Amino acid sequence: MQVLSSRVLVRPADAEKSTAFYRDVLGLAVYRTYPGGTVFFLGQGFLEIAAHGEAGVQGEGLALWMQVRDLAEAVAELATHGVTPDREPRLEPWGLREAWISDPDGLRIVLVEIPADHPLRTDVRAQ
Repeated sequence: MQVLSSRVLVRPADAEKSTAFYRDVLGLAVYRTYPGGTVFFLGQGFLEIAAHGEAGVQGEGLALWMQVRDLAEAVAELATHGVTPDREPRLEPWGLREAWISDPDGLRIVLVEIPADHPLRTDVRAQ
């Protein structure tokens, strides 16, 4: 199988409310719109909010992972939009700094800051 493109597809209970959340609160840039949906840039991928199909809370255990440059700054910015973290920022045992928020349908969003000394940011090539 050759995958040419991919995106996360969310079918919320209230597409207008969710679109506003991702656009205005999280500040995601719009890639494209179509009748009944909006596709956002999501780092190296896409997030599509679709007003068609079966709506509702997404599968339990499903989460969006969004890397941010500065976690404290991101949480402070979200607070200006009335977003309170479901879980405050903390350093996880695997070395990432994380905070959790939820979208209007309860979909977990994991905000992640990768510390400078973490293996995800370390050049592991032979030196």
